[in-house]
Amino acid sequence: MKKRYYIKVMGQDLSVVSDAEEEHVAQVVQYVNDKVEEIGKQTSHFNSLNIAILAALNIADEYFRVKVAEEIIHQQLESRSEKLISLINEAV
Repeated sequence: MKKRYYIKVMGQDLSVVSDAEEEHVAQVVQYVNDKVEEIGKQTSHFNSLNIAILAALNIADEYFRVKVAEEIIHQQLESRSEKLISLINEAV
């Protein structure tokens, strides 16, 4: 069931609707705020829009790296499963 949450990102109060639990929403908000703070410390001369864009790019980069790693693991598991099935078929 969707619930409305009131969050603060980059000092901005926002209202979001999500079917996630409150703890999950809080973790996501904290993660985004941590990324923004990390980038803000590294690039103090950037405005908040640029910091938000850089944070979004960093988060997207992390996402795609995890997605690739997940695909590699999936392929490895599939290959090993096929080998096990082949070994079982040979033993029967």
